[in-house]
Amino acid sequence: MEIQGLQNPQVIDWNAFVDFRDGLIDSAPQIESLLAELKQTPEDLSRITQLFRLFHNIKGDAGLCRLPFVIPLIHGVETILSRMRSNELAFSDLLAEVILLTLDRLEQTIELLGDNESAAALALPTLALGLEGLSLQGPDSIDASAIRLIETVTGFRPGLSKLPQRDASNAARNNAERHEDLNFFHQLALQLEARSPLFTGRTARNLELALETNRAAGSRVNPIQLEAAIYLHDIGMMFLPENYWLKIESLDESARQKINLHPAWGAGLTARMVGWQDAAQMIIQHHEKPNGSGYPNQLMHSEICDGAKILAIVDAFDSILLRHSHRGQQRSILRAIAEINASDRQFSAEWIAPFNQVIRQMLENK
Repeated sequence: MEIQGLQNPQVIDWNAFVDFRDGLIDSAPQIESLLAELKQTPEDLSRITQLFRLFHNIKGDAGLCRLPFVIPLIHGVETILSRMRSNELAFSDLLAEVILLTLDRLEQTIELLGDNESAAALALPTLALGLEGLSLQGPDSIDASAIRLIETVTGFRPGLSKLPQRDASNAARNNAERHEDLNFFHQLALQLEARSPLFTGRTARNLELALETNRAAGSRVNPIQLEAAIYLHDIGMMFLPENYWLKIESLDESARQKINLHPAWGAGLTARMVGWQDAAQMIIQHHEKPNGSGYPNQLMHSEICDGAKILAIVDAFDSILLRHSHRGQQRSILRAIAEINASDRQFSAEWIAPFNQVIRQMLENK
């Protein structure tokens, strides 16, 4: 999927943009009306076909009007509707909410661009990736994935019927699937690590520090979920230009705003996988700060989960080492420890002590 254009959508041809906007103004009420009707008659294939055609036309218009960022948003919806037409999926209220959310975000984007304003805050890459994953889900898992997508993009969990619980007979299979997921997450982390010689060994270092810090504090965080979060916490960086996240010097404000989107992208990917909601929460919160000055949601100390607090310290520690490594500093580890301990506004105090204990033991052993 081409994700770059979604980070900061641009108008290339103003006249063509106006034509697309006028067409969307006509199509949006028809889509909403058809979805309302389908909630009453969910098996009506003629209305599903009409919906498919409307979205297909929107995608075609976007191509003609040189608005490529629209296409990945529409593609996932188009696939879902196509599978409904062929009876692979059943229409549901949750899928209707996802489709409406996509339409809303598209209309908001067009409105902002029409006013020469940025649409960066709308989480369009997260939505597009989520739609792509959702369109591939089977009938048994698609509602759960729809709930996670809505919650990831909006911050709110839809208050619909409770999901059925998996029975205990599936435990062995679920453990095997979880092990496969972790292997997959690890491979993704290694792909990110391979982007620069400076990152060599980063994943293993972070994993050891995080798990040992958790163990030193009494294993308050599920270690399997924490492991997944270590592997995927920075995977959203892969959707950004490499010169942003491989840069040693300070970033300008525009680049910094784009960098600040990466926790939501990583969390969005993780939340699409069944059973990794806790890891997704750690990922989206790992740049929050106890005093509320972090991102993306400016959470306060009590709102940040413990896994994210561990991840924040470990990630920052490795970043400090990376920042100093190009200078050839012999005391970079000690300076990194000092910087962590001096940053009481950035990190949770209750996790600094066990982290210090782990670092001290590692230095003594080596």
